[in-house]
Amino acid sequence: MSKRVYEIARELNLDNKEVIGRLQQAGVEVKSHSSSVEDSVYDRVFGDGQNGKAEAAPAASNGGGNGRPAEAAPSGRPGGKGGKNKRRRVVIDASATNRGPRPTATEVPQKEAPKPVAAAEAKEEEGTAVKVEPGATVADLAGALGVPPTRIIKILMGMGEMKTMTQTLSTDEIELIADDMGVEVEVAAIEEPVEATLPEDSPEDLVEKPPVVTVMGHVDHGKTSLLDRVRQANVQSGEAGGITQHIGAYQASLGDRKITFVDTPGHEAFTEMRARGARITDVVVLVVAADDGVMPQTDEAIEHAKAAGVPIVVAVNKIDVANANPDRVLGQLSERELVPEEYGGETVTVRVSAKTGEGFEELLENILIVAELEDLKANPHAPASGYVIESERDPGRGPVATLLVNRGTLKKSDVVLAGTAYGRVRAMLDYTGKRIKQAGPGEPVEILGLSGVSEAGTRFEVTENERAARDRAQQAEAALRRQELAQGGPRRTLEELLGQGGVQDLNLVVKADVAGSVEALKEALAKLSTEEVRVNIVRSGVGALTDSDVMLASASDGILLGFNVRPTTTAKQVAEREGVEIRTYDVIYKALEEIEAAMRGMLAPEQEERETASAEARAIFRVPSVGVIAGCYVTSGEVVRNNRVRVVRDGTVVYEGNISSLKRFKDDARSVRAGFECGIGVENFNDVKEGDVLEFFEVVEVPR
Repeated sequence: MSKRVYEIARELNLDNKEVIGRLQQAGVEVKSHSSSVEDSVYDRVFGDGQNGKAEAAPAASNGGGNGRPAEAAPSGRPGGKGGKNKRRRVVIDASATNRGPRPTATEVPQKEAPKPVAAAEAKEEEGTAVKVEPGATVADLAGALGVPPTRIIKILMGMGEMKTMTQTLSTDEIELIADDMGVEVEVAAIEEPVEATLPEDSPEDLVEKPPVVTVMGHVDHGKTSLLDRVRQANVQSGEAGGITQHIGAYQASLGDRKITFVDTPGHEAFTEMRARGARITDVVVLVVAADDGVMPQTDEAIEHAKAAGVPIVVAVNKIDVANANPDRVLGQLSERELVPEEYGGETVTVRVSAKTGEGFEELLENILIVAELEDLKANPHAPASGYVIESERDPGRGPVATLLVNRGTLKKSDVVLAGTAYGRVRAMLDYTGKRIKQAGPGEPVEILGLSGVSEAGTRFEVTENERAARDRAQQAEAALRRQELAQGGPRRTLEELLGQGGVQDLNLVVKADVAGSVEALKEALAKLSTEEVRVNIVRSGVGALTDSDVMLASASDGILLGFNVRPTTTAKQVAEREGVEIRTYDVIYKALEEIEAAMRGMLAPEQEERETASAEARAIFRVPSVGVIAGCYVTSGEVVRNNRVRVVRDGTVVYEGNISSLKRFKDDARSVRAGFECGIGVENFNDVKEGDVLEFFEVVEVPR
């Protein structure tokens, strides 16, 4: 049988440090309060009734079987209560969650091979840090620190958290537990999966590739109408509200040369998608309406293009409308350091009309000229790589991804890895929906066969085989999972919410038809947060609204938000039973408007003072059993019986309260207008003096 150090300390009513010190003085190796002590050792050190004092000295003198004196104890910590333990340092890392059995502390001869010890203790002996994986479970943390899991659970209970051994801990919780145990914690950064570096292509392998053009501009400036000329389809009428809702990629031809167009949404809510579009593009076409001129989103697009180091071609659109003023647009561009060629600058500007087609071919020619200056080349013989432009889960086809090939040639049956998704390409379609067998650099293609939906903007590459792709996808998913676990905290209680000074959360579960729309919604909703109401995205994803989403919204007292998706039949039934509100939209700004309205409804109305009247105290009367009555002359406004009153003397407020009585001569009055005299009693205040000014006001609630 054996006992733990902390059990001995509790039994003898001693401090853990004192027990450890006495054991070390007796030549017994112990590393922490959780180390085990054999009964024979316990009897020798603590069994004489003197708590080991008589035994400690002889043991130290003869070495206790280990051949070294007490002062050379490995920890270097003195015994007794006066000794201070050096705080151990713990690094949270992914390498040390599997632990062997804990050692039994016994008298070990100096030359004896070391016995297995807990990782935390071994690391402490070597002076290095203990490592714990981010998002570790209670059992993992207990094993890493060398303490029983029940100890961790008790600390959590003291923090108001109930967790089992298999539940994960956030980084904050790990730090709090370590602090409670007197252990220093250093959280290691989560390692991201390393992308394979691409080898340099030899010059003889490089060929000219079609330029990738991103069309940017302010909402309703005719960007989508301009792209209709590219795809020869009136998509404008099919887009809800006339606003593009997610990215698409299309190609145009001029002679034997091709241009790839990427259509980013024009609404300011999709800032993140536009920024991603600038990252994958070679040339930016900035559409500016000749009647409206440069608008906020136009400035935003200019910033993205400049940040990406991408050349800009300006298309001054709507030159056919009556109030068009292209020259004003050129002047506005000059103010933003985009000096047109007409003004002696380097910015290419083309006047076009998306409606009539005027200037369209000239625009394509200028794009190709700019692309030639950029010397855009790629190796078509290398394994394909590029970016995911869009990704969605189609009910009939499964996960579908739109890819833009930057390098190499993507072929049917290639194994593609895109973030956490992977798979063999089962089918490839071009932008017209026609099945193709391969796609070269600069070409957009839609593929089927991935294992899941990838984030829009994720880099993709072709791997050797499915096994390698699966392993790397699992690594990426594990890293993402660790990051989520490390960032996740304990469930918030009502008491915590009330303790935040009135800050409230609007919890939302967001689902959309495509990944790009999900990202855009999250970005836009995050901007709605204020100091008093915070938008909290509980879950986001692609696909229909399911009963699982409804239950999550119910558990978080949230709202279920769907964009271009509908709830399933069971989801509707569960929502009705749970009382969860489901809102679906097909235009993003309507969703934002309604969410803003919901946030305003969560705010308590502001209280505002409105001055109603002012009066001057000209005489003071003391009435038995009533108190002081001020004879006043109303100088402005109208005094109403239920008004509040502020007594001002020499510019200083001396009292604020309610009116106790309002009389006109001897009769009670409900109100007295300016120019009349009256008697006014102030509730709980008898110190009104002649010459005091009485200000009357009412407090009204103003909705926010």
